[in-house]
Amino acid sequence: MANDIKTAIVLLSGGMDSMVSAALAREQGYKIAALTIDYNQRHKIELESARKIAATLNIEEHIIMPLDLSRFGGSALTDDIEVPKSGVGDDIPVTYVPARNLIFLSLTLGFAEARNARDIFIGVNALDYSGYPDCRPEFIEAFERIADLATKAGDEGSGFSIHTPLQYMTKADIAKEAKRLDIDPALSWSCYDPAEGDLHCGYCDSCRLRRKGFEEAGISDPTRYAQS
Repeated sequence: MANDIKTAIVLLSGGMDSMVSAALAREQGYKIAALTIDYNQRHKIELESARKIAATLNIEEHIIMPLDLSRFGGSALTDDIEVPKSGVGDDIPVTYVPARNLIFLSLTLGFAEARNARDIFIGVNALDYSGYPDCRPEFIEAFERIADLATKAGDEGSGFSIHTPLQYMTKADIAKEAKRLDIDPALSWSCYDPAEGDLHCGYCDSCRLRRKGFEEAGISDPTRYAQS
């Protein structure tokens, strides 16, 4: 019955990973509400992608919440720091936004409790990624415990589940999932440093990982890059 359908809250950035995560939640039968954070990021164009994805997936409630993390700075995405273009390295890159997923998941948790939802989906990935510490499974597991300790719902024994369906997927796996789910990756945005004409730059870590995923999956890449 319709009343038995559970609500899941999806953290929807506008990137391909969050798009696939949202589509998987829909496939599992959840009613979806989505939260997108406008943190005054350099690649603000991803907010428009989030709107398009929400419309395509028929997401019933989509909140775009302003939270100006450029006031803190400390990242190439929120400060006057150049976005690296030389390739994915071994160290945590300057595109890391201090405590971003911790902040975003805390907001998502508040949204979930307010909507009486107990399932949260986030598109973090620990294989083909830039090495951000807030994408690791250890962080997600710890946050799930914190969610139960910090909320009325958790205190009453109605705990939260943080779903990370892409956690151990490669970018090729994610591209294949997008195809299987019949969602258009062109709706999503990955580039950290958009080029003129709303093009992906082609060289930042996120562009390189996106391109690599489509190449390894053997799937045509619909992304418009400024540099091929």
